[in-house]
Amino acid sequence: MSVVLVTGASRGIGRAIAVRFVREGCSVVACARGEAGLAELKADFPHVDCMPCDMRDGAAVDALARDVQARHGAVDLLVNNAGAYRPGQIASEDDDALLDMLQANLFGAYRLTKRVLPAMVARRSGMVLNVCSTASIAAYPNGGSYSIAKHALHGFSRNLREEMKPHGVRVVALLPGATLTASWEGVPLPPERLMRAEDVAEMAWAAWSMSARTVVEDIVMRPQRGDIGDADFGDVPA
Repeated sequence: MSVVLVTGASRGIGRAIAVRFVREGCSVVACARGEAGLAELKADFPHVDCMPCDMRDGAAVDALARDVQARHGAVDLLVNNAGAYRPGQIASEDDDALLDMLQANLFGAYRLTKRVLPAMVARRSGMVLNVCSTASIAAYPNGGSYSIAKHALHGFSRNLREEMKPHGVRVVALLPGATLTASWEGVPLPPERLMRAEDVAEMAWAAWSMSARTVVEDIVMRPQRGDIGDADFGDVPA
C-alpha cells in the first residue's frame, strides 16, 4: 500500500487530492494548519491519518516528517500543496511580503522534501509532486511576491528533478489556474468559470499512476475559457 503525504489537505485542492488517493486504496497522511478542516476530513474518511502542522514552522515540519516515517515507514508520494495567496504589487506591497510568501509557498515544501528524500533515494523509487500555479510561469498585475514565490517553487521542482534522475525519484510540477476553492469565495463569478478541485486531483493521480519509467514533468491546467481577467468582471456593478 503506497504511503501518500499531502500538505494543505484540510480544504480545496489538497483535500481533493487526499480523497482521490484514499479512494484508490492508498495510505494517506493529511496535514494542514486548519484543524477543523482536518477533523471534517477524518470524519468523512476515518482511515486518513490527520496531523496538524504549520509548514512555516521548521521545527514542526521536522516533527511531521519524523512522525510520519515512524508511523508509516517511507513516504512513496509527497504532495507539497500547502500555501497561501496574498495579492499585491512589488512597488507598493510591504517589505515583509516576499518573506511571508516564501515561507508559505516554498520554505516548508523545501524542508519537508529534504526530510523524506533519503528514504526515496535509498529505495530508488518515489515521487515529489509540487502544486505550483500558472502564476509560476506567467506574470499577473497583482501577482507580486506571491508570483515570485510560486516561480521559486517551480524552479525548485525543476532543479530537484535533475538531481533525482539518477536515483529513480520522479518530480512533478502541477500548475493549476483558477480553481473553485475557498480562495475565491465572495468573488462575483459563476462557478463554471473556474476549474473543479477534483479535476486537479485527477491529474495528480494520473501523474502518479504511470509506470516508474515515465514522468510528467509539468502539468499546466487552466479553465477552459482561459485565465480570469478584467473581462470576466465587465458586467459586475462597481
